[in-house]
Amino acid sequence: MKIFSKYKAYKKEVFDASLWLSAHGYFGSVRGSGGNVSVRVDNTKMAITPSEVKYHDLSVGDICIVGFDNKKIDIKKGFKPSIEAGMHSVIYQKRPEINAIVHTHQTYGSVFAILNMPIPILFDEVSWALGEKIEVVPYALSGSQELATNVGTKLSNKANAYIIQNHGILALGKNIDKALLNAELLEKAAHIYYLALSIGKPVNTLSSSKIKH
Repeated sequence: MKIFSKYKAYKKEVFDASLWLSAHGYFGSVRGSGGNVSVRVDNTKMAITPSEVKYHDLSVGDICIVGFDNKKIDIKKGFKPSIEAGMHSVIYQKRPEINAIVHTHQTYGSVFAILNMPIPILFDEVSWALGEKIEVVPYALSGSQELATNVGTKLSNKANAYIIQNHGILALGKNIDKALLNAELLEKAAHIYYLALSIGKPVNTLSSSKIKH
């Protein structure tokens, strides 16, 4: 219990965010265990959702504390951290300003994941939060080192959202509230871009020079 108390606040943040995302359909299924959420504890470890636990069965104590080197620090017996922990670790190590990560299988973001298609600048407030373009990370098997490496190659653009080819999306933030908001903003942009493309008329995008502020 001593270790649990030390990390309780971080676990609670991950737990609350996971339930919100699940209830709002961001994981692709309400009864499933897809997707994952983490928050940075410090420069060596994070709190992250466990693997293969349905969100409606999740408790605060089920959230795992794991090192960026994959060392298990505080994990409930019989549980294991998300298979995507390596991907989260890469982001935290390469982007020290990031303190929370949301990986979802949200519907409209996933449309562009299977199209292998980035989302351009459509709205100034979205671009200010997410970056000038929502880029696509090349496909690799879920949980693989290759996927973590592929994500790492995109992080230098300092964006706060990415599409993972044939998989889902990543939303990053300086705190968990910002990461959740960025997941919402990505879905907004993806949904509207999808509808605009379906009309068949040219889509009016913004240039980076127009949105500087």
